[in-house]
Amino acid sequence: MPALTVLSLTDSFSAMWASLAEACGLALVAAASPAELHRLHDAVGIVAAGGAEERLEPVFREIAPSGGDVAAVGALASHHLAAAVVRAGAAELFALPQDAALLRSWLAERADRLRGAQSRDAFVAREASKYRFEGILGESVALKQALERAALVIPHATVTLLLTGETGTGKELLARAIHYNGPRRDAPFVDVNCAAIPETLLESELFGHEKGAFTDATTTKPGLFEVASRGTLFLDEIGHLPLALQGKLLRALEERSVRRVGGTRSIPVDVRIIAATHVDLAAAVTRGEFRQDLYYRLNVVPLSLPPLRERREDILPLARAFLSRFSREYGLPQPKLTPATERALAAHPWAGNVRELRNVIERAVLLHRGGPLDPTDVVAPEVRAAPSPDAPIPFPATLAAITRAAAVAMVDCCTGNKSEAARRLGISRPRLLRLLNGSPDDITDTEV
Repeated sequence: MPALTVLSLTDSFSAMWASLAEACGLALVAAASPAELHRLHDAVGIVAAGGAEERLEPVFREIAPSGGDVAAVGALASHHLAAAVVRAGAAELFALPQDAALLRSWLAERADRLRGAQSRDAFVAREASKYRFEGILGESVALKQALERAALVIPHATVTLLLTGETGTGKELLARAIHYNGPRRDAPFVDVNCAAIPETLLESELFGHEKGAFTDATTTKPGLFEVASRGTLFLDEIGHLPLALQGKLLRALEERSVRRVGGTRSIPVDVRIIAATHVDLAAAVTRGEFRQDLYYRLNVVPLSLPPLRERREDILPLARAFLSRFSREYGLPQPKLTPATERALAAHPWAGNVRELRNVIERAVLLHRGGPLDPTDVVAPEVRAAPSPDAPIPFPATLAAITRAAAVAMVDCCTGNKSEAARRLGISRPRLLRLLNGSPDDITDTEV
């Protein structure tokens, strides 16, 4: 609870402070000296003259700077006294009893502000504890190398990072850990999935727009660059950013400023950029699907997260950690793993990586009927198997139709997940969408 710290300049300590503090939701603290008001923490201060108004100005000169949340209270009201104490560092001068309502309103406003700050601090502390580096489980050499490299750049608040790895390897988890363990932890962490927002809206989301910039722009809207001010902007699936926006993003990164859609002025922004992708951006640059200059600008510090199948020593520790976590969250008994179940977990390919493992364990905890978990409880047979590379290809004869049919088959194999289908085909998601639409200009001998 925030506090009301009162310094009385006479021997009398008015009983009104207790009732006033209670009414405003503040804990009352009596200050013994001006030094206790010099730097207030989670408190608002009052210097009560008690008939000794001539001492107010010297006391405020002694405690300044006070942070602006210490007011003077006396019985006399004059412009001369008010000007003197405010120049000395007081936030306000209240003359009682006539200013009693104003004093109460001022204290209530400061109390609300302090409670809001405490809530933000508590939120940041909770997020930081959730995204500690110790919470990223794994003993594999590749994972440790990525975490060690991330730890080296965390203190440098302006360094751009590029996280690469398959879907589900924990790129966003690592991005949040970097943010909440770094100097920008008290500012926002803003994430945007570049593949999930239509191209027509993405520019407005990132850079904002002015009123009247387009038909539905009825109000001015700041972009996510501005929302993330002094914090971190996480650009997930950056490999799917449309070419038309890549140049504008590059300019924002180079100039550290943005221009809203329909706007004419540049707005300075101070953010750390963390980008993530499962697309091979170097290959995308070669294909002309990603700007080379933007790739170099993002790839300042590359961090690669290995797929789970390449760090099998981490599978069982992760599974046990998820068992403990979800049992605790749902208030259910924690089931045990049999040796056969552990072998099944360790041998599974985990195409969805850590995300797939987490979801499997969560489902097992929720559906557990007692006793240890069997292999079928955690590794169910796949609904549909991936087509064999040796199987005959029942495709039409034309090259364009073969390419499109392959794209359709892979999307079907991935149960409609176009991002995963694009990854398996080794192409970007926009190119996959063009193939699915059967655009003839996009199907050439060099692209198949």
